[in-house]
Amino acid sequence: MICQDRLTVTTTGRGTTAVTDTVQARVRGSGVTTGLCHLFLHHTSASLVLCENADPDVRTDLERYMARLVMDGDPIFEHTAEGPDDMPAHIRSMLTGSELSIPVAGGRADLGTWQGVYLWEHRHRPHRRRLTVTVI
Repeated sequence: MICQDRLTVTTTGRGTTAVTDTVQARVRGSGVTTGLCHLFLHHTSASLVLCENADPDVRTDLERYMARLVMDGDPIFEHTAEGPDDMPAHIRSMLTGSELSIPVAGGRADLGTWQGVYLWEHRHRPHRRRLTVTVI
């Protein structure tokens, strides 16, 4: 059995947006009890991450680290068509990835106790991001 849904996730700008509950609902609704949940984000300036879900300071620290690693407005970047966060957003996305695969067990995405699924927006302004959830 294969079930596939497209979701739209609205972000508030740079930072993480939890999508764990939505993913779990799609897995439950698929009827698959043992299998795989694949998530694919259709964008080049945002990413998907598995991250600590209990302490939001972890995600804040990740954002601070990434800001130090890939700085907005760095003069080495030629691609600035949409502003100083344009190329850094693309690099951040490449470093963190646009897809995740999570095992399905007992009719749910089999995440660890402290794991959550997040869409990580790398642009400063809000966006509507398209996410495909495939449960096999």
